[in-house]
Amino acid sequence: MRDFVPQFKHEIAAEPGGENIKLCFACGICTASCPIREIDDRYNPRKIIRMIILGMKDRVLRSDFIWYCSTCYACTDRCPQGVKFTDVMTAVKNLAVKEGFIHPAFKQQIATLGKFGRLYDIDEFDNKKRTALGLPEVGKTKGLMRKILEITGLNRIVSGAGKAD
Repeated sequence: MRDFVPQFKHEIAAEPGGENIKLCFACGICTASCPIREIDDRYNPRKIIRMIILGMKDRVLRSDFIWYCSTCYACTDRCPQGVKFTDVMTAVKNLAVKEGFIHPAFKQQIATLGKFGRLYDIDEFDNKKRTALGLPEVGKTKGLMRKILEITGLNRIVSGAGKAD
């Protein structure tokens, strides 16, 4: 019972997008309409809601499956109770980040942004192709992006100085 945090559902409900989490009565329509569920059994919207309601905070926030939502809104469109599950998942992810649990893919994206100023490097070859197509060259903006990462504190996530693991 030590692993259960009864107020977890209230924490989710307090996050933008999580307001309707307590309206769910576990009918399963969200799971039946989820395309990610078809690909990976670990992503089960009904099970995730149940875990939230039961207060399994650590297990939910530390899991990889909370990052799987494709935001297709099929669950939201079909829910008879108006639980906007896609928005709930955004609230769960936001809470996970606040608690220091960030998926490694997002950490890598932050590191790449800091290194290149964008999610991938545009080198001389790419700029030549752009010029040949009549597009402007893409300049280096590393300094600006690094400054943004410093101001927002995202650089600490990559360097390990932040809460994230």
